[in-house]
Amino acid sequence: MLKIRPIMKSSSFRLALAACITAAAAAVLVYCLATETETRLIHTEPSEFAPVVVLEEAGQRCMNFHTIEDNGRHTCVDLSDPDKMVFAYTRMMASAVLVKPNTKNVLVIGLGGATLPLALAKMLPDAIIDSVEIDPAVARVAEQFFGYRQGSRQRLYIEDGRSYVERARKHGRRYDMIMLDAFDVDYIPAHLLTREFFEHVHAILAPGGVLVANSFTISTLYERESATYAAVFGDFFNLRPENSAITSNRVIIATKGPLPSMSTLRQSAAEMKALLAPFGIQAEQMLKLYSRERDWPQDAAVLTD
Repeated sequence: MLKIRPIMKSSSFRLALAACITAAAAAVLVYCLATETETRLIHTEPSEFAPVVVLEEAGQRCMNFHTIEDNGRHTCVDLSDPDKMVFAYTRMMASAVLVKPNTKNVLVIGLGGATLPLALAKMLPDAIIDSVEIDPAVARVAEQFFGYRQGSRQRLYIEDGRSYVERARKHGRRYDMIMLDAFDVDYIPAHLLTREFFEHVHAILAPGGVLVANSFTISTLYERESATYAAVFGDFFNLRPENSAITSNRVIIATKGPLPSMSTLRQSAAEMKALLAPFGIQAEQMLKLYSRERDWPQDAAVLTD
């Protein structure tokens, strides 16, 4: 009968075995990291403006323009937790429900991947949400890859945001909340940054209505943008992230009428804490960003048509 001799586990053997295990573990780790951070192109949608690109990386699905190499991401969704907002600026914008919890209708200019319309539909279950998007290719991608669906409470208009606002004013339409999140490949389109445009926006806000606008802290127009909002709306909340390394976005929250007191906002935060948590919004912490400070020169020139 064949006898199998046991392998002698000498110290040199154990060292060699440990080295092999360590090397194998390192190889697995490198593979996992490479797999985790690999960027995969999912889809490219032709557009008359710029190709709309859908990609996946690090467990997220994102929308971009032109190519996947562009560092800017216009929408990202955590595939394992779609409700949780990936970007700080969308959390800041959505926190505006603390200013007007009883919002019944919302206008969102700039659909993107529909992060805001989808979240607002869950936060405000009785509200009607109108979205305006100039690029039909963006709308197609939002529906096909990001879960956006049109319906009686989610209405979509394919046209220029300013044209829609001016027509809404002419027809006497009013909104409790208006969100401005329209960007082209460079920045906010110039005709959506002027005093004349904001006067139209102000006119279609209902009494006590809220304007929420996404902007950049690093914009060369920062001072003039701020002066323009102030010229139309007066004081506003200027939300800037505590860690500028995370995002360069800032969010403006203005009201048609006096801004609510911090005590009123803290009460809203206590009441809506559980509602906002699934979206990654820590209501009480968010209020620390609600600054009324005017951090631009008093003589900054207003932007006009």
